[in-house]
Amino acid sequence: MKGLLEYLACQLVDSPDQVRVQEIEGERSIILELRVAPEDMGKVIGRQGKTAQAIRTLVKAAGLRENKRVMVEII
Repeated sequence: MKGLLEYLACQLVDSPDQVRVQEIEGERSIILELRVAPEDMGKVIGRQGKTAQAIRTLVKAAGLRENKRVMVEII
C-alpha cells in the first residue's frame, strides 16, 4: 500500500522527488503518512478535499485485501 500511495502522489505533484511516505504498522491497522512539498499540498488535497478523499478511498480498498485498516494522513 505504501507503493500505491507513493505512485498516486507522484502522479499528482510537480515535485515527485519530494514525495515521502512513512508506514507505521500495527497489529490490524496501518497508518501511512504522506509528505509532499509545501507548494504541492493543494494538488494532493484538491478542492474541498475531494482528491485527498479519493486517495484515501483507493488505499483503503487496497488494505481490505490484506484485512488491514489503512489510514492516510497528509502532513
